[in-house]
Amino acid sequence: MGMRIQNHPILEFTEKKPVRFFYEGKQMVGREGDTIASALHANGINVLSRSVKDNRPRGFYCAIGNCGSCQMRVDGVNNVRTCITELTPNMHIERQRGLADDQT
Repeated sequence: MGMRIQNHPILEFTEKKPVRFFYEGKQMVGREGDTIASALHANGINVLSRSVKDNRPRGFYCAIGNCGSCQMRVDGVNNVRTCITELTPNMHIERQRGLADDQT
């Protein structure tokens, strides 16, 4: 996981247990306590969704669940705010395509 902070001048990061999950069918590994968005970011996934109107990429933005840029389909449920949802083992995560209402 090349995007995870390893060394910091002030903060300490303890190594936590690995958590296996699936992103668009591909197996990945996060860490216990990660949110979905932070685990994806640590795995180099920076585009979490796309704007409906112009198909512009959206990524990890507010990190408090307000903006909607991180909404994804998680275990078959649309519009999950991945920046505030904790990663759990064997979770299946997908980008939403088009309007979420179109996906039943």
